[in-house]
Amino acid sequence: MQPVSTQLTEIDIRRADWQHPADQQAVLELLDRYARDPLGQGGPLSDAVRQRLIPGLRAQPGTVVLLAWRDSQPGGLAVCFEGFSTFHARPLLNLHDLIVVPELRGRGVGRALLQAVEAEAVRRGCCKLTLEVRADNLRARRLYRTMGFDSGESAPEMSFWTKPLFSQAAG
Repeated sequence: MQPVSTQLTEIDIRRADWQHPADQQAVLELLDRYARDPLGQGGPLSDAVRQRLIPGLRAQPGTVVLLAWRDSQPGGLAVCFEGFSTFHARPLLNLHDLIVVPELRGRGVGRALLQAVEAEAVRRGCCKLTLEVRADNLRARRLYRTMGFDSGESAPEMSFWTKPLFSQAAG
């Protein structure tokens, strides 16, 4: 992928290379920072999750992990998973996590990551991008709207429900 100019400086967005230890470390660090954020889970990733995360992402078919680098430091991350739309009989790409470090927020990094995600979805022949966003994450909701996302495609609006299948203590 080509470097992207943002409001701050040049950002290099590229796919995570699982053979490269710096990429593995960047994914772990960024996801842990996100988990610690009040809009994440409000606490760090457990040791068990940290140990399973990279092997799990590597093994999951259709995984897309993009890293945003600024001055050789990780500044953002997009984790996506390919799914399938039965109504369109085509693949879709779900943006599962979008992370921008606090010091780079509002400077175009999230927008650049979303553009790279969209380009990857088009390259894969996907019919759409999907994502979930917390109702109280107003900054993210504004960004997603400016990038063409909305909840109006499904009428009536859908809710995202979960059913945990393991205890939180198990990590």
